[in-house]
Amino acid sequence: MKKFFTLIISVISLSSCNDFIDLKPLSQSTADGFYNDEYEMQQGLAAAYSELQSTNQYGGIGFASFMEVSADNTWNLNTTQNGGRYAAFDNFAVDETNAQLQSTWVSCYSGIQKANLVITRTKKNTSIPEEKRHQILGEAYFLRALTYFNIVRIWGNVPLITEEVENVNDAFSHTQASPEEVYAQIKEDLEFAVDALPIQYGPADIGRVTKGAARCLLAKVHLTLSEWDSSLACLKDIINSGMYTLIPNFADVFSVENKNNAESLFEVQFDKVLQDEGYYGGDPLEAGSDVNNLPSHSLLELFDAHPDDRKAASVIDMGTQGMRLYKWHDTKGSNGGLGFNIIVLRYADVLLMAAEAMNELSYGDELALEYLNKVRARSHAKIYTYSELDSQEKFRDALALERRLELAFENHRWFDLVRTGKALETVNANNGGSVLKVDAKQHQLLFPIPQNQIDASANKLIQNPGY
Repeated sequence: MKKFFTLIISVISLSSCNDFIDLKPLSQSTADGFYNDEYEMQQGLAAAYSELQSTNQYGGIGFASFMEVSADNTWNLNTTQNGGRYAAFDNFAVDETNAQLQSTWVSCYSGIQKANLVITRTKKNTSIPEEKRHQILGEAYFLRALTYFNIVRIWGNVPLITEEVENVNDAFSHTQASPEEVYAQIKEDLEFAVDALPIQYGPADIGRVTKGAARCLLAKVHLTLSEWDSSLACLKDIINSGMYTLIPNFADVFSVENKNNAESLFEVQFDKVLQDEGYYGGDPLEAGSDVNNLPSHSLLELFDAHPDDRKAASVIDMGTQGMRLYKWHDTKGSNGGLGFNIIVLRYADVLLMAAEAMNELSYGDELALEYLNKVRARSHAKIYTYSELDSQEKFRDALALERRLELAFENHRWFDLVRTGKALETVNANNGGSVLKVDAKQHQLLFPIPQNQIDASANKLIQNPGY
């Protein structure tokens, strides 16, 4: 099956209805004199997608450091690698000089710049058919919204850049917007994307953002803000569309042979043939695989306390090498050349978010229990009844447990803990596998603004309190 795009370090390849079109990387083209036709717009759009593949985002340890290692799902074995830049996320020692912090900030704003270029230039170009222009804009707005959603949850008050800039570093000289302003822009972008994007694509364009993906991300934004009615409306649209389903076998959801399956709403695309990196810097079966992101003791104990299909599909015992992540693996690939995609949004999360919104709106909704049990039944877990979950708080606890078991290592855990007010008590009670005692403070629910960006902005950027 043809895919929309795959990226290597120096070449972007974009599929059309007929064949792959080789495109030079956007960094070798200037914005002036570019974006003249649909071909060039599609090249710019591919570049915006490609930033998600960065090792500082979904393509390596980047986002996992913020979203899994900082939570209670994973831990860092190598406390000295790269000056301890990764281990700092495990023991809440991240400061404003941390190299991974800086790299992820720059990668995110590079993605924003690429999306903004597509948006600005597509709006100005009237030679492209209106329906196609609308779709290109919808994709770019989604990519911008996804990146800002990650940025605002990591850093809080951040520059809100919605127009193209001459250089990505120019973005850092802007003053910061409040989280409320950033979230308003995210919702505006996603509402446009929902309207503009198609329900599905043909085989040549698999990997592009769809209407369902935009709705799902918008629902997650509303859920983060406790806007339960709005979140549930989006989620019901997805469920009632009939476009998505739970894959019968949990392990098959993540199989390298089953990319872009019926459970997936949006994936970051990878291809081992083009030698791009996988999620954690290597397959768990490879001797040189990454030890910066290992399953925590508390998660392993939780899997054992609630036995079902998910443990065997999520982690693997490597004997003397210990327990490793196994949810994504590619036995035919090699470290730095792995072919599995990274799922960002999937249907199991849709059902769990819908159950959460229903429980918050009105405890006792039978459909909420049905959605929760659908996810559990797929993995042969015990089915709940309301006689067991006999209060709204018990239902909340059951959902939190289910989200941790079902979505482990998928970059949801830290944000789930923060939005539910459980982050500090959870991480301070859990030391993963770290030899250091965790003592996280309230201000560490947000990460520090990189100091090099504050310096470059001539102090227009203000550091987050506590750093």
